[in-house]
Amino acid sequence: MSLAVLKSRALAGMKAQEVSVEVHLANGLPSFAIVGLADTEVKEAKDRVRAAIQNGGFEFPAQRITVNLAPADLPKESGRFDLPIALGILAASKQIPSTRLHQYEFAGELSLSGELRPIRGALAMSLATRRDGGRRAFILPQANADEAALVATAAIYPAGSLLQVCGHFAAKSVDAMLSRHEAAPQPVPPEYPDFADVKGQVLVKRALEVAAAGNHSILLVGPPGTGKTMLAARFAGLLPMMTDEEALEAAAVQSLTGEFRIEQWKRRPFRSPHHTSSGAALVGGGSVPRPGEISLAHRGVLFLDELPEFDRRVLDVLREPMESGRITISRAARQSDFPAHFQLIAAMNPCPCGYEGHPNGVCHCSPDLINRYQGRVSGPLLDRIDMQMVVGPVPPEILAADADGESSLAIAARVQAAAELQLRRQGKRNQYLSTREIDQLCKPDKGGKAKLKQSMEHFQWSGRAYHRILRVARTIADLSGSERILEKHVMEAMQYRRALHPR
Repeated sequence: MSLAVLKSRALAGMKAQEVSVEVHLANGLPSFAIVGLADTEVKEAKDRVRAAIQNGGFEFPAQRITVNLAPADLPKESGRFDLPIALGILAASKQIPSTRLHQYEFAGELSLSGELRPIRGALAMSLATRRDGGRRAFILPQANADEAALVATAAIYPAGSLLQVCGHFAAKSVDAMLSRHEAAPQPVPPEYPDFADVKGQVLVKRALEVAAAGNHSILLVGPPGTGKTMLAARFAGLLPMMTDEEALEAAAVQSLTGEFRIEQWKRRPFRSPHHTSSGAALVGGGSVPRPGEISLAHRGVLFLDELPEFDRRVLDVLREPMESGRITISRAARQSDFPAHFQLIAAMNPCPCGYEGHPNGVCHCSPDLINRYQGRVSGPLLDRIDMQMVVGPVPPEILAADADGESSLAIAARVQAAAELQLRRQGKRNQYLSTREIDQLCKPDKGGKAKLKQSMEHFQWSGRAYHRILRVARTIADLSGSERILEKHVMEAMQYRRALHPR
């Protein structure tokens, strides 16, 4: 009767909790049982592990095998437990030494031939080992090595097969052991589409510069063909460079879905879900909660084109994450938290046909139809969008001329300077200022206060709109290098909230 204990990790939202893989061999009729709240994928490991052990030249013990995945109340999913289960069986049956197993954590899905296949969440597990003090090294598939090694302090040992891992523990010399994976070389700086390609739209470009500098959400309203999507696609190139911590956060979320690639390192995510997306696709969900589009856009851009075409109930699920920067998905037996600090860029036509207000187009929509169309975007959601900008058609003579606008690099330099100013002053971007901080840091001068009061009464803006205008005015002042918020800054900020009104 033998027992082997190995360590692995299970994903629960963004957390990668430690799991003890206990393998017990006992006399009796041959059997193979996996207990510990394992889902179907984990239970199917029995056949993969048996074939991998036999095809690796080892003997599969004809005994009563019990595998316990502890803690028992933590759900276990995916094939990441194949490798520790196989090693546990080999260690318990004395086919490989077990003296050094406690120094490592293991994760990897096995093929029938014994090759290690990539897993989801390798970076999240690597981050978890760092938070736990980095007491153990990590053995995982070769395909996940670059991703996991982004955590500089993590000791990553990649392997291509079960046989290589067994050779590491049975090796008589250092040369026969697995080699520690060095940190992946930093990719070249990310490249984004250039704003210089956009002809005209000077005012809209200015609004996007302000939005990028303060991390403000923005809605672009205009007829089809005016460049709304083209502008949004270039917006990520204006944002400040990602810090290492921001890049790790964004990469860890993408790792949970298996979408992260090393060439995306420090590249701002840009997510553009289709308007037929469900609420679960947008915010996350499933019986085993997975991150949705708002979390995959963490530290990047969420672009919602054709905003009124989204189901209104789907759009309304954005309201809380836009305020809190997090989403909590609750199920009967568990809760999963995912980060959601995304920057919302939305675009819509002014009416169903799209040509309301177009100087050359003919709109056949009645005022009531236009109101119903714009009313698909609820007032509470619209109130949370900091800036609302009209995007008009570009004159033919400008379209025919050569593009002569500023490049993304020139605009991004001003945005970077303004963002660094905000971090030095308050430790956060202007979008995240609390009400108390707004009172302290966003006081306009006498003229600006009077103009804002007059507009509040005229447009019947809410208290939330009042605070958002002051945040935007603070960003405009930062871009101009002004310590005080002047009347002209308030006037410009107010112009960015007049495309639509809550109805």
